[in-house]
Amino acid sequence: MSPSVSPLSLWETAKGELRNSLPRADYETWISTLQPVSILEGKVLLLEAPSVLTEAWVNSNYSEMLRRQLTLAAGRNMDFRLTAAADASREAMPASAPIARVSRQAAVSPAPAIKANNTFDNFIVGAENEMAHGASLAVAKDPGHYYNPLFIHGPTGLGKTHLMHAIAHSVYGTNPQSRIAYISSETFTNDFIQALQTGSVAAFRRRYRELDLLLIDDIHFLAGKESTQDEFFHTFNELHNNHKQVVLTSDRPASEIAKLQERLVSRFQWGMVASIQAPGLETRIAILRKKAAARGLDLQPEIAEFIAARIARNVRNLEGAVTRIVGLTGMTRKPLELAQVEKLLHDILVEEASHTLTAEVIQRKVAEHYRIQMSDMTSKRRMQNIAFPRQVAMYLSTQLTGMSLVSIGQVFGGRDHGTVIHARKTVVNQMEVDTNVRRTVEYLRAQLSMNR
Repeated sequence: MSPSVSPLSLWETAKGELRNSLPRADYETWISTLQPVSILEGKVLLLEAPSVLTEAWVNSNYSEMLRRQLTLAAGRNMDFRLTAAADASREAMPASAPIARVSRQAAVSPAPAIKANNTFDNFIVGAENEMAHGASLAVAKDPGHYYNPLFIHGPTGLGKTHLMHAIAHSVYGTNPQSRIAYISSETFTNDFIQALQTGSVAAFRRRYRELDLLLIDDIHFLAGKESTQDEFFHTFNELHNNHKQVVLTSDRPASEIAKLQERLVSRFQWGMVASIQAPGLETRIAILRKKAAARGLDLQPEIAEFIAARIARNVRNLEGAVTRIVGLTGMTRKPLELAQVEKLLHDILVEEASHTLTAEVIQRKVAEHYRIQMSDMTSKRRMQNIAFPRQVAMYLSTQLTGMSLVSIGQVFGGRDHGTVIHARKTVVNQMEVDTNVRRTVEYLRAQLSMNR
């Protein structure tokens, strides 16, 4: 290649080979964001990274590869120098980057995106998630000392990932030198397989076992992967013994993950196990209004209540509804009407309705489990063996239906909404202090959810 070659043409040639040599996600996250600036003394390509994190990551993980491809592209020995852009900041991280202090010893593979707005300030707390939220705050304040590990479980779309992101943001904000990785269990598995194939298991172990905070989403996907479970068992022990924090999420309790080693189940239950359930109507309304306000939209109370009553299963669907409404108001510049909203959200509402449970179905399931009469669900009898199952049915009705508290009370023998609120609090409190109660309620919830 000519000595007068431009920095851009040299970099484009090298990038072409790097694109073919790296996984697409790695290339798009780290390499494609680099910009050529100049060639120094004919032998060093000066590159600019969009953030300090990208600079550290590339220097730690791709230096030799970059030198090799630049040398091939130039036809002579070439090196590179990488610096962060002058205005680079922590906020300038690539979308799919982990929050971490990256070093040659501690770097791990690029992680799923950590959303900037997934903070504790933006998390709506309700009776259904307050234990998980409180435990997450405690972990973020003093990682490695309280609730280690923290195991959060619950259905998809209810805020587990939000809390993991919030912990990462909080820990990183307090100590930017913290070595943090947020990954999925699939990423851990793939990294381990690659390490076995390339003979780099020792490096793999250093990278994961020298972290200060390891957050793994969807740990239930380790089920059945015996070798990976063995490796994670030792990684977990190393981190835990060194008082490093581990946070895990799953769609079910550890004891219900099929083909998960008993020793892992035991360790996952060492610290704090917290469940997240579907938010009740009031919490869903609060979530809607907060998400709308963040987008500059003042959602009318009747519209917020309509949406929250009809979308009960998944918080992400609430966020999707807000996005559509913001788009509509941006186009029409007119006040929203309920008919417009119903038409706009038609597909979401139909999908939700197809999975909707009724309070009557819940009553029947709970009555069968506790071996009481269906009529006891609406009677005025207050014996404990009847009253508590009735409260469980009320609690599950707030979690699994889109009904208002008033409507639920009516179905349970004309009781007022205050009685439903009391029932919900009673069950939540009992779940926190009594493992058997928690397991029973979670079992009933799982059984009912399967039939939705």
